[in-house]
Amino acid sequence: MVSLASLWLPILVAAVLVFIASSLIHMVLGYHAADYGKLADEDTVMDALRPFNIPPGDYLTPCPTSSSSMRDPEFMAKRKKGPVLMMTVWPAGDVQMGGQLAQWFVFCVVVGLFTAYVATLALPAGTPYMQVFRVTSAVSFIAYGMALWEISIWYRRKWATTLRSNIDALIYALLTGGAFGWLWP
Repeated sequence: MVSLASLWLPILVAAVLVFIASSLIHMVLGYHAADYGKLADEDTVMDALRPFNIPPGDYLTPCPTSSSSMRDPEFMAKRKKGPVLMMTVWPAGDVQMGGQLAQWFVFCVVVGLFTAYVATLALPAGTPYMQVFRVTSAVSFIAYGMALWEISIWYRRKWATTLRSNIDALIYALLTGGAFGWLWP
């Protein structure tokens, strides 16, 4: 049996490879540029929202307070009148991505850790590269990509955005599988 501790190197190598690949995907390839649309009159919308001083967070409007309030005529009228929106408000000011990049790297390590855990249950020492590659690629693809579908199903994110993100997840999974296959004890 392969111990989880013996897989520290493929866990870290996979995290580094995914981190680098994601940086290249988002900074060089540019195919995520279509993920978000620009409002027709962005400045007017921003000027209209600014006086509310909305704290950073996630918001839904109109927002029901309970499942029964969704049948309230006032709520239903607001929803019909629109706009209906779900939005995430970020802090104003310069973009500071250091914390987000650190969290992303930690997430990549955690995906590698869970991938390693499943692999230790399924694969003995000396397993051939392709078998390790298949198992660890599948597990890491599930971790990087499948939860994104829920956002399109329930929060109406464009399916094209989810598809592009799942292409990323496939790349990350192949890199993770490659690292585990290469470094498997």
